[in-house]
Amino acid sequence: MDVENAAAILAGSILTGLSFIVVVITIVVINNIFSRYWLPIKWFKFEEYPPRYANEILDNKVDTK
Repeated sequence: MDVENAAAILAGSILTGLSFIVVVITIVVINNIFSRYWLPIKWFKFEEYPPRYANEILDNKVDTK
């Protein structure tokens, strides 16, 4: 391996790392824009469904105040 090849590999790895950082920052900015102006879609509410486990049923029965 000569110096030119090593310099090309080093420059490529630095540019790849910088491009990865730019992509991550872009995704975070787009996510923040969508989360601020786009309300989440609610398909169902969890309160409408019965408890799935026996301990949830027992917890509801024990809380008799």
